[in-house]
Amino acid sequence: MIIDVERRRALSPALVQPFMRAIMEAQFPAPGRTINIKTFLPGSGTEVMELCRPTDSRLEHVDFECLFSCLSLRLLLRVFGSLLLERRLIFTADKLSTLSQCCHAVVALLYPFVWQHTYIPVLPSAMLDIVCTPTPFIVGLLSSSLPQLTELPLEEVLVVDLEKNRFLRQLDDEDSILPAKLQTALENVLERRRELANERGGDTSSGERNTVVSEAFVRFFVELVGHYPLFITGEREDAIPSKTVRRFLEVFMETQMFGWFIQERELHRQALKGLFEVRVQEYLDSIHENEHRRVNRFLKGLGSKMKFLSKK
Repeated sequence: MIIDVERRRALSPALVQPFMRAIMEAQFPAPGRTINIKTFLPGSGTEVMELCRPTDSRLEHVDFECLFSCLSLRLLLRVFGSLLLERRLIFTADKLSTLSQCCHAVVALLYPFVWQHTYIPVLPSAMLDIVCTPTPFIVGLLSSSLPQLTELPLEEVLVVDLEKNRFLRQLDDEDSILPAKLQTALENVLERRRELANERGGDTSSGERNTVVSEAFVRFFVELVGHYPLFITGEREDAIPSKTVRRFLEVFMETQMFGWFIQERELHRQALKGLFEVRVQEYLDSIHENEHRRVNRFLKGLGSKMKFLSKK
């Protein structure tokens, strides 16, 4: 939908308001259902656009494919690790739609954690001074504002160029943030996602691809913090066998994201029934069945999901 808004804005800003009004006046669809929006576009006449609401509300308005098309897998995981440490990140692109879609997708990868700091998918150039703040933020900035950005006193800010798949500024430790085995497992799963699309000749829906990507990151977090109920209940204190995971958690547990995560589960643990909680219960059951667990178990679960998608 963002692309459609931008297309109308390029023709005439006056076309945006009636388009948005038509969407707002339409009946809000149930999860998994589709609505049709009729709008008039000069040169094309009346257009009918289908808008489908995802079955999983976590993935509404999220397009992971835009993010993967802009960033290599290696760079994306370096960005992901930096976000887990709540660093300051600026994304730059030539188009508003690219900025907005990629910023939303990056934030969605953090589930079940929630970004607790400043989040501005598209920052107006008149507000550029915000990036000088000493607190964490995620900001999208049009490439045309880069000359102004270079004149500001930036400290420990990562700048990611979505157009050229590179860091314009970095701290040089991004490759070593995530635990090595978990990062390798995550890379393998996401590479297999590409293989799935190639095997089907690109005939996979965006919803299917989004589901596979989301599932991969959910299982990453399950391996990372899925043992949290054992600590809350005091049932077990030795649930983290990996030294590299323990080292990462020592830093990650100091973030506001982690603090919010634990607080929500201490207060509402029985009421939380999302995908993460389902996978955590599966994880805990597997620990009780087999004390000698392996770090990359979540790969097996994703393998069966990909086989299912490839048969559809």
